[in-house]
Amino acid sequence: MAPTPRSAATRAAPPRFRRLLPLGVIAFLACGGPPGPRSAADLESPAPPPLPWERQPGDPPTVSSPLVALVGGTVMTAAGRTFEDGVVVMENGRIHAVGARDEVPVPDDATRIDVSGRFVTPGLIDAHSHMGVYPSPHVRANADGNEMVDPVTPGMRAADAFWPQDPQLPRAVAGGVTTIQVLPGSGNLIGGAGAILKLHLGRSVSEMEFPGAPETLKMACGENPKRVYGRGRQSAPMTRMGNVHGYRAAFQDAIEYGRSFEEWQAEHQTWQRDRQRYDAAVEAGEVDPDAADPGEGPSDPGPAPLPPERDFGLERLLGAIQGRVLVQMHCYRADEMARMIEVGQELGFRIRSFHHAVEAYKIRDLLARHDVSVSTWADWWGFKLEAYDTIEENLPLLTEAGVRGILHSDSAMLVQRLNQEAAKAMAAGRRAGVPVTEDQALRWITINPAWALGVHEQTGSLEAGKMADVVVWNRSPFSVYARADLVFIDGHQVYDRAAARPVHETDFELGQDLELESGGAR
Repeated sequence: MAPTPRSAATRAAPPRFRRLLPLGVIAFLACGGPPGPRSAADLESPAPPPLPWERQPGDPPTVSSPLVALVGGTVMTAAGRTFEDGVVVMENGRIHAVGARDEVPVPDDATRIDVSGRFVTPGLIDAHSHMGVYPSPHVRANADGNEMVDPVTPGMRAADAFWPQDPQLPRAVAGGVTTIQVLPGSGNLIGGAGAILKLHLGRSVSEMEFPGAPETLKMACGENPKRVYGRGRQSAPMTRMGNVHGYRAAFQDAIEYGRSFEEWQAEHQTWQRDRQRYDAAVEAGEVDPDAADPGEGPSDPGPAPLPPERDFGLERLLGAIQGRVLVQMHCYRADEMARMIEVGQELGFRIRSFHHAVEAYKIRDLLARHDVSVSTWADWWGFKLEAYDTIEENLPLLTEAGVRGILHSDSAMLVQRLNQEAAKAMAAGRRAGVPVTEDQALRWITINPAWALGVHEQTGSLEAGKMADVVVWNRSPFSVYARADLVFIDGHQVYDRAAARPVHETDFELGQDLELESGGAR
């Protein structure tokens, strides 16, 4: 017997995760819809009800910070220009002006900081971090980065596990890092949402969340998921075939989930029209709702159709298809990256950045053509077979081909030295005859990762109107002796290397018997 068709009013979402009815939709239905017009001639086609994942844009947060001018240093903007004797003026969380000293007036009431002989850059951005979800001390009780109970867990959020007292965080700030993306681990095919955070440390993750940043989604291909589930649990995925099947099944569920809401919207619009006609007929006296025989007019349409059950994981996958959620994909091998671009085209999502991607140089033309960025290391490789076939010229070759190259850390140690990682990759390219400018190398750790996270219009370069995320270095940031002297986030000074104690210390460290360099990174 053929199954009885179900309407969107009764169809449940796919059964991977059962979730709550959307509260906004419940409130909408409780209102009974808008009042009907007085005659059928006045009826207008009703708008569809809002979808639960549609966010209304809010006003940007107001940030108050002092008027500060950095005067006299070499200003490297990561926007194509460097000013040998430059000025950066910051006020109320934003960069007010950038340029040469003889072109940018310094306001009389500004706090003037002489940075002559030093270098000024945008705050560094780490596109791949696990700080806060794999914090220090590294003990099992603190390990919250992988929800390895199911290979597909898109409903998870790294922000929900983030520990803002992680002692690693102020050390990243001391390395000049102002923004990070905290990601779930790579044990699952789809691990959940990343958290884009600004490193003005707070008591809760919500105090650190980057305002207005889009959602990101961590996915993983290759050896990790098939090892965790296939070898570790004798369950799918056991092979790379199983990996790709898992992506297809999950995104197909999301597609069906979206269709169920589209059908519900259409049914709800029909119900609204019927309700308006019925109410108008009652008001005009054409229908008596209390009569046994209401007459020839429209009939009572009854209660509004209920929406499908809400599923936060499928919502996030649907967001990736719709472009609202930026996919960040752990992937090492060139063939798998090429295959995942094809799978994304098949299922309707785009990959914003491949992470680790040690073989990306092999398909750099393909990556450039599809505008996929690559987040990788300078020379970290060989720790497992799929990480074996890399070269130190990976990033320079990608940059030469027009790919947005990014240096990430994936490490609480490397995050303290992102500038030197960039220097290593730049030197490797130059030794091989691949010309890399300092501006290009700086982009690897500033504006390019900002693009991968979807915040490039707000931060990542020193330009008027952008967030005042700024680092003052004691010398060229590409020197092995470089240290961050001052770090500003949203115009507030959050680090001073010369201070007796750090500007920020985590509560966890207070009272601990720790030997730390005075205010500095290790």
